Amino acid sequence: MVAFNRPSSPFGRPGSSNSVHTKVEEELHEAAGIDYDKVTIKRNPSVAVLYEEALTYEQGTVISSAGALCAYSGKKTGRSPKDKRIVEEETSSEDIWWGPVNTKMSEQVFLINRERAIDYLNTRPRLYVFDGYAGWDPKYRIKVRVVASRAYHLLFMRNMLIRPTEDELENFGTPDFTIFNAGEFPANRYTTGMTSTTSVSVNFKRSEMIILGTEYAGEMKKGIFTVMHYLMPKVGVLSLHSSANEGPDGDVSLFFGLSGTGKTTLSADPKRMLIGDDEHCWSDNGIFNIEGGCYAKCIDLSGEKEPDIFNAIRFGSILENVVLDEESRVVDYSDDFLTENTRCAYPIYHIPNAKIPCLGGHPKNIILLTCDAFGVLPPVSKLTTSQAMYHFISGYTTKVPGTEDGIVEPQATFSACFGAPFLVLHPQRYASMLAEKMSKYQADAWLINTGWVGGSAATAKRCPLKYTRAILDSIHSGELAKSTFENFETFNLQIPTAVAGVPSEMLHPRKAWQGTSTEFETSLNNVAQMFVSNFETYKSEAAPETLAAAPKI
Repeated sequence: MVAFNRPSSPFGRPGSSNSVHTKVEEELHEAAGIDYDKVTIKRNPSVAVLYEEALTYEQGTVISSAGALCAYSGKKTGRSPKDKRIVEEETSSEDIWWGPVNTKMSEQVFLINRERAIDYLNTRPRLYVFDGYAGWDPKYRIKVRVVASRAYHLLFMRNMLIRPTEDELENFGTPDFTIFNAGEFPANRYTTGMTSTTSVSVNFKRSEMIILGTEYAGEMKKGIFTVMHYLMPKVGVLSLHSSANEGPDGDVSLFFGLSGTGKTTLSADPKRMLIGDDEHCWSDNGIFNIEGGCYAKCIDLSGEKEPDIFNAIRFGSILENVVLDEESRVVDYSDDFLTENTRCAYPIYHIPNAKIPCLGGHPKNIILLTCDAFGVLPPVSKLTTSQAMYHFISGYTTKVPGTEDGIVEPQATFSACFGAPFLVLHPQRYASMLAEKMSKYQADAWLINTGWVGGSAATAKRCPLKYTRAILDSIHSGELAKSTFENFETFNLQIPTAVAGVPSEMLHPRKAWQGTSTEFETSLNNVAQMFVSNFETYKSEAAPETLAAAPKI
C-alpha cells in the first residue's frame, strides 16, 4: 500500500536543503538565529493548511460539527498577569507606569529568556510565521510578525491581526514588532525576577515579545494591545479598551465596560454596523479597530442569546478549551470542565453587519457601562468632561454571586480605563487624551448602569435589557441629550427625568429604592467611599479637574 501524502505537507521538510532561502528565513536567521537548515518555516499559510497541521501534529485537536478548529491551551486557560514583565531600558522607562500592572525586568534577564525561547524554537521540526497588521488606519498601523511552533497559535493570530493582501505581504518589509511564542517550553524559575515557569515579557527597545510557559493564545492578542497602548499615545492617538459601532447616519458610539456589564451584547445592535468588539484607537481621522477579528467568551453561548457570535463559529474559527460530544462533535457550551474561560476567535468578516474596513468617524457618544449590584447608581446619567475622566480612570463595576468561585456577596471591582492589565502609561495620560478629544469633537459621555435598580442584588431585580436598549436608542437618536435633567446628590450626576420606553420611577435610584431612606443613604455613601478609596492610587498624578469630579460624601 502506498502512503498518501497530503499536498504540500510531505514527510520531511520541503525546501530545508535548498541553498536558496526565502527572505523571511534569512531575516529570522539574522535577527534571532533561527536555523533554517533544520527547521521548516511556513509563512502565512492558508486556513486549510493550518487546520491540517494542527490536526496532524497537535494532540487533542479536532474539528467541531460547525467546522471550527477545537484547540487546547494546556495547563493555562487564561492570561497570567502576575507573570507579565516590561523591560526597563532607557528609551521607555520614564514613560511607563511602573507598579503592580507593569513589573520591571532587566535587559539581561530578557535576553536570557529570549535565548531560551529561540533555542526551543530551533528544536521544532516546523515553525509558523504570520505577518499582519495591528490597526486598520494605514497611517497608524504597525507591522506585526508572529513566530510560533503551534499551528493553533498562528491561526489565532491570523484571525486577530489584520490580514495583508498578496501585494502587502510581498512588500511587507521589516516588522515593527515581533512575537516569539515558545509557550510550550517553560521559563527557568531560578532566573532572576521569575516567579514561576511562565514568562510573558515585552521589550519596547527591541520591539519584541517573548512567551514561555503558557500556551494560552490570548497572551499574544493582549500583548499587541499593550504595545499599541504604548506606541499610539506617542503620536497623539488614544488607545482604548472598548467596542465601537456606527449608526446609519455615520454616528459612532464607543462602549467601555468590564466583564458582565453588557459591552458585547449592547454593542451588537442589528440597527448599527459593528466596527469592532474590543480594541480601538481614536486619532484625528476618527476611530479605527486595532484587530482583524473578535475573541468572544463561549460559556453558555447559544444561538438565541448571541446569534452573531454563535453563527460566526464556523470554518476558519478557533474554539479554545471547549468540551464536545465524542461522536457528533457538537460543542456543549455550558460545560466548564476545562475552564469557565472557554473562547472563540474568528475573523471579523464572520459577523454579518461588520463594517469593513473597520474605520469610523469621530465618536458622537461615549458610553461607560457599569453593573452596580448595590442599586445606587442610576440606569443612565450624563457626564461632564471631568466626570468622564474620573469614571474612565475608576472603571467601576461589581462582581455578584454566581459569576466567580468564592463570591458570596456583591464585590466592587475597579479597573483603570476599563482595562488596567493592558495599560502602559499612567491612567491620567489616557483620561486627559479622552477629555481633549471629547471637547474637540463634541462627544457626549454617558454612564449606564446595567445592574440593579430599587435595591441591592440581594433584594431587587436587575435592570431589564429592554430598558437599557431603550436608553441606548434614545442616546443614538439624539433625544436624550435634549432631555430635562435633575441632579443626583453625592455623585453629582445628571439624571434625565424621562426616557422613551422606560418607566420614569426607575430613573432616579432614590425614588426607585424599595427599602428605607436610611438604608439608601448608607449604601450610597458606602459605594461613594469605595470610589474615593480606589482613587487614592491615582491621586498624585491626576488632574485637578478629575479630582474635583469625585463623589462628595
